[in-house]
Amino acid sequence: MLAAAVVTVAVIVALAGLAPVGAAEVEGVEVADSVRVDGARLVLNGAGTRTVYIVKAYVAALYVPSRSPQPEVLLSQKGPRRLSLTMLADLSAEWMAQRFGTALRENCREHELAKLAPRIERLLDTMLTLGQTRKGERIDIDFAAGATSVSVDGHLLGPAIPGEDLYTALLRVFVGERPIDAELKQAMLGR
Repeated sequence: MLAAAVVTVAVIVALAGLAPVGAAEVEGVEVADSVRVDGARLVLNGAGTRTVYIVKAYVAALYVPSRSPQPEVLLSQKGPRRLSLTMLADLSAEWMAQRFGTALRENCREHELAKLAPRIERLLDTMLTLGQTRKGERIDIDFAAGATSVSVDGHLLGPAIPGEDLYTALLRVFVGERPIDAELKQAMLGR
């Protein structure tokens, strides 16, 4: 009887070791360990909260092919990637687009900005179609098949915008030299 109990405990321990790692939780938002974008499995690099003054605006999560705590490694990765924003407050799309536009301009060199400007405007126009974001909505900004697309709760907003350079510029907003939020940058780097 004791031997059967030992075997049962051993089996439970072994099965527990095989269980998939659960999702992380940030500000009450479940953040998946991995996602699929364009058929590729991406892993969570890090997630954190964007706070503006005292308002917690959203939980941002970065999914990449391979984890790294180094911004330059993340910015140079190729293939599908996802930036996921889960809203913690109702915010106007205009407010979000203004912040993203300013941060994109601050994180691009002048020659890059000239090349990216029409596509940045398309990205911001796409974001403006949201009108008003709602608490609990998830906005995914994906890079797949050479283009950036924006979706809300799985519903695509507008056409994809070509060019990996646009997505790299967008990632700089979060993990570049002049991030939109320094604490969020550290969280997205998994630190």
